Amino acid sequence: MTQNTDARPESAVPDWEKRFRAPRVSLPEWAEDAPDRSLYISNVTGTFELYAWDRATDEHRQATDRPNGTTDGTLTPDGEEIWWFSDTDGDEFGVWMRQPFKGGEDEVAVPGLEPSFPAGLAIGRDGTAVVGRSTDEDGTTIHLARPGKEPVEIYRHRESAGVGGLSHDGTLLVVEHTEHGDAMHSALRVVRPDDGSTVAELDDSEGGTKELGLTVLGFAPVAGDQRLLIAHQRRGRWEPVIWEPLTGTTTDLSIDLPGDVSADWYPDGEALLIAHSHQARSDLWRYEIATETLSRIETPPGSVSDATARPVPASHGSGTAGAGVEYLWSSAAEPPRVRSASGSVVLDPPGMQAPPSVPVEDAWVEGPGGTIHALVQKPAGEGPFPTVFDVHGGPTWHDSDTFAGQPAAWVDHGFAVVRVNYRGSTGYGREWTDALKHRVGLIELEDIAAVREWAVSSGLADPERLVLGGGSWGGYLTLLGLGTQPDAWALGLAAVPVADYVTAYHDEMEALKSMDRTLLGGSPEEVPERFEASSPITYVDRVRVPVYISAGVNDPRCPIRQVENYVRRLEERDIPHEVYRYDAGHGSLVVEERIKQLRLEIDFALRHLPGPKGQEGPRDRRQAPA
Repeated sequence: MTQNTDARPESAVPDWEKRFRAPRVSLPEWAEDAPDRSLYISNVTGTFELYAWDRATDEHRQATDRPNGTTDGTLTPDGEEIWWFSDTDGDEFGVWMRQPFKGGEDEVAVPGLEPSFPAGLAIGRDGTAVVGRSTDEDGTTIHLARPGKEPVEIYRHRESAGVGGLSHDGTLLVVEHTEHGDAMHSALRVVRPDDGSTVAELDDSEGGTKELGLTVLGFAPVAGDQRLLIAHQRRGRWEPVIWEPLTGTTTDLSIDLPGDVSADWYPDGEALLIAHSHQARSDLWRYEIATETLSRIETPPGSVSDATARPVPASHGSGTAGAGVEYLWSSAAEPPRVRSASGSVVLDPPGMQAPPSVPVEDAWVEGPGGTIHALVQKPAGEGPFPTVFDVHGGPTWHDSDTFAGQPAAWVDHGFAVVRVNYRGSTGYGREWTDALKHRVGLIELEDIAAVREWAVSSGLADPERLVLGGGSWGGYLTLLGLGTQPDAWALGLAAVPVADYVTAYHDEMEALKSMDRTLLGGSPEEVPERFEASSPITYVDRVRVPVYISAGVNDPRCPIRQVENYVRRLEERDIPHEVYRYDAGHGSLVVEERIKQLRLEIDFALRHLPGPKGQEGPRDRRQAPA
């Protein structure tokens, strides 16, 4: 079991480190037919691992213990087994393992399946498993595994796809696929698991000519009920609809809320738990299907990252909208808590509590493609401040009013932090997300530039001390921005970035190849000019400021070889730079490693940023050649 090795007394640990070291837990998943058996993720040992929780006895047990952590796991419907995905040092390539809920030896869950990237998993009540796999050689395959029998392939396609879920009785399987070639907008196919024969199809993409997508939310959790809850984009946002694949009928839902709407079933199948996201905040509602009524579930201001509705014992009653509802909540100022809609804390890990941070402020800035929403956190005092533009990954993601250790750490060190929900981000309608096509990277940077101009003109940001940073897609935009906007930034901090887009494409996992072909309109051989225009290495000779890069040597998403190509070009031009390579994949699940990486970034910025006007800059600042 990995333990926290920091020997300092708690009073000597700075707040920014405490936010990482403080024990955290995910929202517990519960077994469908044994709701007192739960599975959650925690970093209580210093590494994120899976934990079994018997709520009837309040016994907690660490289920996995690996040097680089484990977060992918689920329970069988009867709660008797834990299934977890075993990869090698974060490379995301491996097999499913299983162990008894009460403890015991791990074993390969589906003998006969070779290692792969995961593409979904569904486990039936009779022990049947449907396993999605992705490999460079085969594309996506889906296999049916009956107890005691060899797994049988029931689906195969070169484009990305995944297991969407099994019906309660196990007779229907939904597959979420992109066979039409648009990896950003999935279609759905319901099949018979026994042979993969098609029962029904639903495709809003119209062969890729109409950019509308569908996603699976889940089959009804009631015996004999074949209804399937899905989400669509037909009205310019994500919203749920009930589809009955055996009859082909759909039931629209009267949910009059702005922004994106997702949903999950209540255990009786008569109501839906609505997760509503709007302008970087989120809240919860209950929707009665029969009466089409919507009732608010009270949650604090901020963001609900995950929510579930557990069965309510008959003795407790179920007369309120929030009965049985549990959720993971936080805000930028307040650390996460697993709460109940009744007001209690469901699961509170032992140990120190994470110190609070400062709240976010909203900024709305007119940009070249419409109004851009940015979230701002400021230290005490008057600006202009040295400012970090902390760019989110994805790109189909968005920053929200949630607790995050990294921006809070920069605020503690006297920096303002600006997070931009650029075009391509989710949460602002389908057109905003789908604007990210063909001029990939350049579009997002236009929006970041507009917010940067606002930050300087408003007096928030010191124009001589602007830092561009981010991880994954945010790391990619950092390196691209340093080359395409060389006069705008004082330095760059890029974590697990795309640095050489062509090499990254050839080395990355197959599902991301599909995404890149969608974003850029083809492969590097088909649209070389687009890959060249969107690749940071194309502009590396224009970089003029210090660059810090961190990369996982086992990363299947932003592979190490293309990072090394970019670093060699920096070396040839004698650009001040530092590179940190670590033995993991696309990020780390080890707390001390996360702290080390952020400490290195902060130290790099403090050494290389100029001081305020009228003062000398920090030590070791080197001037990069023009």
